[in-house]
Parts: sequence; C-alpha cells; structure tokens
Amino acid sequence: MNKLICPSMMCADFSQLKEEVQQLDQAGTDIFHIDFMDGVFVPNFGMGLQDFELIRKSTEKLVDVHLMIQHPAEYVERFADMGADIIYFHPEADQHPARTLDKIRAKDKKAGIAINPGTSIETIQELLPLVDYLMVMTVNPGFAGQKYLGYVDQKIEKLATLKNQHHYEIMVDGAISSERIRNLSQKGVTGFVLGTSALFGKEQSYQEIITQLKGGN
Repeated sequence: MNKLICPSMMCADFSQLKEEVQQLDQAGTDIFHIDFMDGVFVPNFGMGLQDFELIRKSTEKLVDVHLMIQHPAEYVERFADMGADIIYFHPEADQHPARTLDKIRAKDKKAGIAINPGTSIETIQELLPLVDYLMVMTVNPGFAGQKYLGYVDQKIEKLATLKNQHHYEIMVDGAISSERIRNLSQKGVTGFVLGTSALFGKEQSYQEIITQLKGGN
C-alpha cells in the first residue's frame, strides 16, 4: 500500500519556510499539512494565512488545511479560493457538519473531517459517505510533542472495516513515529501527518527520511 507522507508544517523552520517547502517537495512529500487554529476550539494558535499563501505558491503538490476552529464553515470558501486541495474540519465544532461538507465539495475540493481521540465513531457515522478523507487524531489536538494515545488504535481498526463501504482514506495525526507508520499502514491507514516524532529536527535529510518511510512495510 502506498503511504501518503504529509509533513505538518507547524513544525518546520519558519525562518526559512520557502526553502523547507522546496526541500520537502523534492524529498517526496505527498501532501503539505497546514494547521489553522483559533485559540478557542484548541488552546493554541497555528499558522497564519500568509504562511498558507507562501506554502501554496512554493509547491505544486497537494496542500491541505486542518481547521481546528469553531464555525469552520465560515472559512471554507476562503481556503478553497486560496488553493487548498483538501479541507478538514472537526464535526465536534460544527452544528451542521453535513452542510459544511457540501460547501467544500461545491468548491470542487476534497472534503475531510478530523475526529478527536475522545470522539466516537457512532457520532460521525452518518457523515462517512460524504467524506474523501477521515483524519483520526492520535493526540489531543493543539500542541506538538504529545504522546501517542494507544486506545485510538481500536477506533482506527473499526474505521478500516467501514472504509471499503464508504471509500474514504484514513489519515492519522499526532506523535506518528516510523514504527507507528509500519503498524498503522497494516491496519488500513493511508496517510500520515508527520511532525517531530518522525521527520523534523532529525540529523538525516528529509530525502533520506521520507525514502525510508515510504519503503518500509
């Protein structure tokens, strides 16, 4: 199974962001992952609109945006018009998630939902036929450097059994190490959002790391 490698750009070196994007692009990145936070839904602030614009202009690869915000529908059109290819939001933060998914699709973008570790499949099951990507948070969202929450594995396995029925791709985000990429890819996970656990701040080059991650079973 092909593994989609998705660098979490919140972990990149902001003093040379364009160079970081170019190096990651050449190294085999599949999707650039951009976190957008409001300080309300999660107690932190992520990247800014200018960061998104710079990354979008610096690569022809797919770029996603992860809206960790209240009232995400209000930002769908803005990010779609700025060039996001995939738009994730949290149904926990949206009173009308099905309507927001329709709004994303109406802009001819891929629709994604992200679900927190404590969110049950039952609460989002009706949305599964409407999504292209389903991102499972394996840490509580908002901060880098947290520990992987092993109890989420059971949820991933259940979602994998529903995957063929609904045709979405399963992504994971949070403390994803190279070992977890191997294990989770065998459970049916397609895409991996990578931060400091596997990609950033290492002695190896991005090229070496991504080549190894894609080559492992």
